[in-house]
Amino acid sequence: MADTAPAVKEVKDNRAKLFERAMSRQGYAADALIEVLHTAQELFGFLSMDRLREVARKLKLPPSRVLGVATFYNFFSLQPKAEHTALVCTGTACYVAGARGLLDVARHRCEKAAARGAAGKLGVQQARCIGSCGLAPVVVLDGRILPKLSVSALEKTLDEVGA
Repeated sequence: MADTAPAVKEVKDNRAKLFERAMSRQGYAADALIEVLHTAQELFGFLSMDRLREVARKLKLPPSRVLGVATFYNFFSLQPKAEHTALVCTGTACYVAGARGLLDVARHRCEKAAARGAAGKLGVQQARCIGSCGLAPVVVLDGRILPKLSVSALEKTLDEVGA
């Protein structure tokens, strides 16, 4: 009896091939590290430790240098993106105006979500300075700047977005 089920089309993940091609275009040059890391993050969503080791090996760089660059710049992420991202500015103006409390609230919310099985709902990052000192303290939630933020206002906003 002939199988009449429709053929299932296999979707191939070409990201590794595209990433390899991008490094090749750069000639596997060490001075292309930032561009290579950008490409990896665009393709894979974040920079895993395995990916960083691969970059170090192929660009012939010490793994510590690759990790140092990936952790220095806040636009690189070493973890998968969460549904919502809160970036808390901890520059001097924001810190003096209460950024520490905002960071504590955001981290607590993130831990609470993980404890109830909703890991990946809220990601928390901190930046040395986002250049909005006159609006201190500042949190950037999903790309939206929340200026002169209080702890209670942040909690209310996080409730509204379900984080």
